[in-house]
Amino acid sequence: MVGNDEPMRPQPAAPPPAAPRPTPPAAPRPTPPAAPRPTPPAAPRPTPAVTSQPTPPAAPRPSPAAAATTSVTERRFPIEDVRPTVDGGAYPAKAVVGEHVPVSAIAYREGHDALGCVVTWRGPDGERPAARMTAADDGTGRWHATIKPDAVGSWEFAVEAFADPYLTWHHAVLAKIEAGQGTEDLANDIARAAAVLDRAVAIVPEEHTAAVKAAADALRDDDAPLSARIEPALDLAPVLWAHPVRDLVTASEPRPLWVDRTRALFSAWYEMFPRSEGDADANGRAKHGTFATAARRLPAIAQMGFDIVYLPPIHPIGKVNRKGRNNSLRAAPGDVGSPWAIGSSEGGHDAIHPELGTLADFQTFIARAREAGLEVAMDLALQCAPDHPWVSTHPEWFTTLPDGTIAYAENPPKKYQDIYPMNFDNDPDGIRAEIRRVVLHWVAQGVKVFRVDNPHTKPVNFWHWLIAEVKAVDPDVLFLAEAFTAPPMMHGLGRVGFTQSYTYFSWRNTPAEMREYCEELVASADHMRPNFWPTTPDILPEPLQHAGPAMFKIRAILASMLSPSWGIYSGYELYENVNRLGAEELLDNEKYELRPRAWAAREAAGESLAPYLGALNAIRGRHPALHWLGNLRFHTCDNPTVLCFSKRDEDTGDIVIVAVSFDPQNVQWANVSLDMPALGFDWHQRFTIRDELTGAVFDWGEHNAVRLDPFVEPAHILSVQPVG
Repeated sequence: MVGNDEPMRPQPAAPPPAAPRPTPPAAPRPTPPAAPRPTPPAAPRPTPAVTSQPTPPAAPRPSPAAAATTSVTERRFPIEDVRPTVDGGAYPAKAVVGEHVPVSAIAYREGHDALGCVVTWRGPDGERPAARMTAADDGTGRWHATIKPDAVGSWEFAVEAFADPYLTWHHAVLAKIEAGQGTEDLANDIARAAAVLDRAVAIVPEEHTAAVKAAADALRDDDAPLSARIEPALDLAPVLWAHPVRDLVTASEPRPLWVDRTRALFSAWYEMFPRSEGDADANGRAKHGTFATAARRLPAIAQMGFDIVYLPPIHPIGKVNRKGRNNSLRAAPGDVGSPWAIGSSEGGHDAIHPELGTLADFQTFIARAREAGLEVAMDLALQCAPDHPWVSTHPEWFTTLPDGTIAYAENPPKKYQDIYPMNFDNDPDGIRAEIRRVVLHWVAQGVKVFRVDNPHTKPVNFWHWLIAEVKAVDPDVLFLAEAFTAPPMMHGLGRVGFTQSYTYFSWRNTPAEMREYCEELVASADHMRPNFWPTTPDILPEPLQHAGPAMFKIRAILASMLSPSWGIYSGYELYENVNRLGAEELLDNEKYELRPRAWAAREAAGESLAPYLGALNAIRGRHPALHWLGNLRFHTCDNPTVLCFSKRDEDTGDIVIVAVSFDPQNVQWANVSLDMPALGFDWHQRFTIRDELTGAVFDWGEHNAVRLDPFVEPAHILSVQPVG
């Protein structure tokens, strides 16, 4: 509330540096203390998601501040550029349970009196202790603190600025003593300090009240020497930093924050087509797989360390205009068609393709996955085959051309005669109601993760509405956007609620390109979380077509170490690299045919990357530094084919340093210069590192040399070893 004098709730903040002991003027001059810079407050430990229903992102809770004003000129103290803020607070910023969320704002005041700032914040189950902010020493006026949400749901925070009379006195009295002033000169300062401490008695925790009262009494003891009168009050600096007396409290407008479960940020995906996991017939030909046969593959996926198994659409596949192999216009007898051509006389988006099994079979598959430590992600593709039930019951949901036919999907030069896009403008209420019903139907079956196909071809406001509706029912549901499109749309989908997004990772093929792109993603982490995929059924980048197994290792290392979420499409571990002529996609594409693979035989012959992928995911699991995005830092390297980066976990101090070559053919040497403060070290320090891939141990410092052989290991993944 503007112009309010109020105490602040207790804060678990670390104290500022101890104040120097002043002495009477004849004594040596004390050095005034720097502005207090305490350690960020200890955050509550994560707890399981609350069972009460949190508000979805679209509807933030009321402000935690007593009041907020709308312009800087109406506030007693200006509070500007509060971060994280998405579109001025129109959408919530993103975080996960247990994540350190940096909060900052620019705040300042007139004159020389001390200003203080705190973050007030509340979650689905109530308010949290305010977090004291520290001012940057770079002259920007920016204040910083960190909060750590501990529950899934809708949160909000605000920044409060206030006059800090104790800190004003603390600075002033030390400066005056340094200038040679004595007891008579400081009479008014002493009286003011005693009055502040009288107010503080009602604010500080009970265990500190006696010390505060004693300090106030000492200030009023006219017979005591100056140092004895003021030293007890100066000693209260840590207590009154954590529990300040606050005048003229001014609050920013509240900012919303949506907090997801940790898998929203840290996840490892594996895409598989259940229909390709069938047995062979008597002639050795592949049979259509079922949920039961596909479930046999789950333990191997889990053994590689993946935690989400993603299934392309599992619904009935259209028979009208069905595509044949390699996207041919005519399907031959027995061709299975594209699972993205959804719907037939056998049902639509709420039905199971009969050759895969029944709804009960799908529920059993989910249960088998859960037993293996895997979560099942479904594909949500809002498009229809020509014989989808919606085409006949709701023709208004599609676009009718002047000749009376329904428009099929096109992405010139590609044509998708087997798919009708939906028109969300003809009957938006009807479409919204039906899609909400379909999604919640699958949520009720135990599906909590959806990979959304081409969301950029549907209205953005529809996604904002749908995601909020679903999260209002179950806040644990996650949405991955498959939107390979222009950056504004990708970022816009993140802003309105998509949990994760595919990215341009596949096309960043040099260290310079990768660093620039990752720094862009880190800067956008408040609203868009990346998920790095080396390949998909639609994407086989040119380097993987020709560079051999070493490049498959390199791209897997980059995806798994740079991004907390990553994924592979099945067959990556077998180095599948034959492209369709003139296209960046696989020949004999699994989108249009069964693609059985000899998993066990290939691995036994040493022709599988599966053990290596398992090693990468095991490294990710062991090192909490790799669970986050905002801690990604890059380091200087004198070889343009080598990229060096690191991650450090604030809670555990865990540090991982990666040096990776982008060259799959040649040995590369590089000199790496580390940003030591980013690793938590002074510039002169040395430390022991262990290569997580080979077990080799090295002694490193600021400057280091690396040798990377693509035929042995194209990267060092180095963990800093604890001292002692």
